[in-house]
Amino acid sequence: MKRKQQIIQHAINSQIIDSSLSAIGIMDFDRLAQTVSDLQSAFPTNFYHTFAVKANALVKVLEALKQYGMGAEVASSGELKIALAAGYSVENIIYDSPAKTIDDLRTCIANDISLNIDNLQELARIDELMVQYPNTKSVIGFRINPQIGSGDISSTSTATATSKFGYALADGDNRQQLIALYQARPWLTSLHTHSGSQGCSLSLMATGVAALCELAEEINQSIGHQQIQRLDIGGGLPVNFASDEVTPSFSEYAAVLRQQVPLLFTDKYQVKTEFGRAIAAKNGFIVTKVEYTKNSGGRHIATTHAGAQILTRTAFLPKSWPIRVTGFLPDGRERTSDNSEVVTTDVAGPCCFAGDLVCVNQPLPKLEPNDYVLVHDTGGYYFSNHFDYNSLPRVAVYAASGAEQNISISCIRQADSLEDVLSKM
Repeated sequence: MKRKQQIIQHAINSQIIDSSLSAIGIMDFDRLAQTVSDLQSAFPTNFYHTFAVKANALVKVLEALKQYGMGAEVASSGELKIALAAGYSVENIIYDSPAKTIDDLRTCIANDISLNIDNLQELARIDELMVQYPNTKSVIGFRINPQIGSGDISSTSTATATSKFGYALADGDNRQQLIALYQARPWLTSLHTHSGSQGCSLSLMATGVAALCELAEEINQSIGHQQIQRLDIGGGLPVNFASDEVTPSFSEYAAVLRQQVPLLFTDKYQVKTEFGRAIAAKNGFIVTKVEYTKNSGGRHIATTHAGAQILTRTAFLPKSWPIRVTGFLPDGRERTSDNSEVVTTDVAGPCCFAGDLVCVNQPLPKLEPNDYVLVHDTGGYYFSNHFDYNSLPRVAVYAASGAEQNISISCIRQADSLEDVLSKM
């Protein structure tokens, strides 16, 4: 918290945060670099790590991650354009959308961008494109669904029996069909799964990765040589939203994988990862102004400018995605029980529906108009992905870096003012 408070105070002193603020997002690039370093240190050199662009699609963030040595995993044509704009070379991008158009597939294969196939109908399209582009350098493979079951959050679990993602490995004779598909296509040289998500245990994630390895070995053995060279084990490492502690860590996950799937650590395969939330979430936070407060039914309600349009998952699924908030006085001092009365509080957003709440029935030092609320752990899937950017004309996204006594903050993206928007109409 000490560093976050110093960043807020610096932003206030620099007039980045002022009386006209609605909401800003801040990424701590120094901490982001440390997170990537922790990831790289946890795995051996046959692992190559890509960042799931959907977790934070800001070009400046992606440029930094590229500088730190990461590739990019994209799941839409828009994300692909953003990754290219951030300077990623085609060989360091992998395309994972379950709904690729024929133009998406042609773009990938014609430009040597790797991709993972979701289903047999997509394979049929690729078969035709491979005739047109026989010399493509795209690394292509199937995404399998190991059907290992759900984590604690069913809506984000990707390896259930009926998941929309990937080729259902345990259905009927699908396993034998998949082996035959690889036997008939020497250009299928990769295999992919994504068994993790928020709410999944490390052991469950490793079980899905183990199924991937077993299948790769079976396919290679049936062909008689190592046709599959790359294993893409996805991402999905859960994030602790309950405190500032980073748990589980990348090293903890690596230890579980080493125990359950030792083949990954033998250099037999190139292994790719696609972490997103675990890299970005705890390195970013939102600061929003308290516009008004009131009491209703014995509850203190603080209305802010950050709600469902930015904190979408929390507003719509609050039990699955609870999030922490901390109050600050207008001068940047933290509100604590020492300087404020603790009252039962709802922190509300600006949207016109009753569920637009950041937190509910929480004991918090009493917030007042013109205070600031810091919303923790929002560097992934929050401030870079809200519904409509122009609906928040005073939103900005900033990057913080530097030692605690020498913090600098630079603007990544600044929205038009409302006056500018109106002048263009």
